[in-house]
Amino acid sequence: MASRPYAVEELLSFDRMKRAVMGRVVDAAEKALEEGAPFDQQKLADLTAQEWKAAKEAVRNSPAAREAAREHMEKIVAQMVEDMLRSDKAEMEALGVQEKSI
Repeated sequence: MASRPYAVEELLSFDRMKRAVMGRVVDAAEKALEEGAPFDQQKLADLTAQEWKAAKEAVRNSPAAREAAREHMEKIVAQMVEDMLRSDKAEMEALGVQEKSI
């Protein structure tokens, strides 16, 4: 099954992603059944896994996801630097680092 591109609106929440993936899988399964293809639980599982992979890839490739990942990384790094500053403050002050920039 070749997945069609996901709309941004389909990727805004877990609920929307779930509905989009479910809808696409059920549509594909119904089409296969109408064409006379035998369908079992394993094929449905495979189809669902393929579609979920396509949805995850769409999220990863979205500009919103890249921005959210960057913001998340900035928060983590900022906290790490703050912790390092606190632990090394006395040493840094002794080396001439000041509280406020000049």
